[in-house]
Amino acid sequence: MATSFQIRPVTEDELPAFSLVDQHAFNGRPDTERGRSNWLARLELDRTLGAFDDTMLVGVTGVYTFQMRVPGAMAPVAGVSMVAVLPTHRRRGVLTGLMRRQLGDVADRGEAVAALFASETPIYGRYGYGRASWHLALKFARGDGALATGVPADPGLRLRIADPPLAHAEMGKVYEQVMADRPGLYARTEAWWDRLTHGPDSETEPLMRCVLAEDDAGPRGYALFTSEGRWEEGTYLPDGVLDVYEAVAADPAAAAALWSDLLSRDLITSFRLHMRPVDDPLLELLADSRLGRPRISDGLWIRLVDVGRALAQRRYACPVDVVIEVADEMCPQNQGRWRLTAATTSAPSGFSGTCERTTAPADLVLPVRALGAAYLGGTRLGALAAAGQVTEVTPGTVAALSTAMSWDPAPWCPLIF
Repeated sequence: MATSFQIRPVTEDELPAFSLVDQHAFNGRPDTERGRSNWLARLELDRTLGAFDDTMLVGVTGVYTFQMRVPGAMAPVAGVSMVAVLPTHRRRGVLTGLMRRQLGDVADRGEAVAALFASETPIYGRYGYGRASWHLALKFARGDGALATGVPADPGLRLRIADPPLAHAEMGKVYEQVMADRPGLYARTEAWWDRLTHGPDSETEPLMRCVLAEDDAGPRGYALFTSEGRWEEGTYLPDGVLDVYEAVAADPAAAAALWSDLLSRDLITSFRLHMRPVDDPLLELLADSRLGRPRISDGLWIRLVDVGRALAQRRYACPVDVVIEVADEMCPQNQGRWRLTAATTSAPSGFSGTCERTTAPADLVLPVRALGAAYLGGTRLGALAAAGQVTEVTPGTVAALSTAMSWDPAPWCPLIF
């Protein structure tokens, strides 16, 4: 759909109007002074876009410049965020105009991949994004989070309570160690750590707390959580709630120590774990994982802006040689056939690959959103083919490419951008 709205980067003077569009679209409130200061510290003004109806700002979006882990490598990724349209200007092509311009800008900057978290799942598939990672949510009643007997332990490991804003460097060491293997994690600046760990914005908001698992050599794990003391009315029985927002461990013993501590806290009757990886080792540490009442939801959505470069910059789980025909109306540079070949020799980070234009017949045909969904190794092409989203021309090709693009561990991104 063509748009008559002017689309351009916003200026510093237009940031209040930018925020107002976001508040109306997401039914939100103005940021606190601290929240706004942190947002400005992360904001890249030249990567914002605004849609203007005459002089009125009616739609906005922006990009964060990231280095993100993709299978076997770190790669530049455009972190799309702040996507909002005024309720009065819905269904008029504002979002389509913003997305089209943004994808062009991302391509011009040489970024082969864009990523986002979707506010509503039906929106972004039509712009070429595919569901590429998944989150696990767990909820335990008191006693249900007991660990199995014989879980890994290390007598040299100790736990220490830390002030979250003062523990960025220690947590960062653990995070970077885990990021070396886990697709979906992006390198964090101090401003991103501050967004995660800053204190409450009101007296009624629970404090963010931190516990570190460490030995004499340094940190091996951390958890960030809030806990709220509550008491059942009339009985004075404890009814507290503990919410874990991020827990990262570099080894099994550190993970077991953290979870043993958190899931057995006194005076807590409800333990809620948010945005965990779908292959969370905790599931194997628990005495009864069913008691966590696991629920799955979508996480990162990935869009390939340059198919050839995107597929060449990641690694593969096994050799593969396949011709892919890609359909992509919004990014015509991706249209057509590509030959993806993964080498027959493997490095520790997986099989390297090349992806070049070809006139050879296609082995399978798929929309660009299907490639985006499979890109981080967390969504199998075989499942998409079973849903009719991938067409196999050469028998066996879907299974071969699905296996090659799969990855261990599963992709995970615990901090929404």
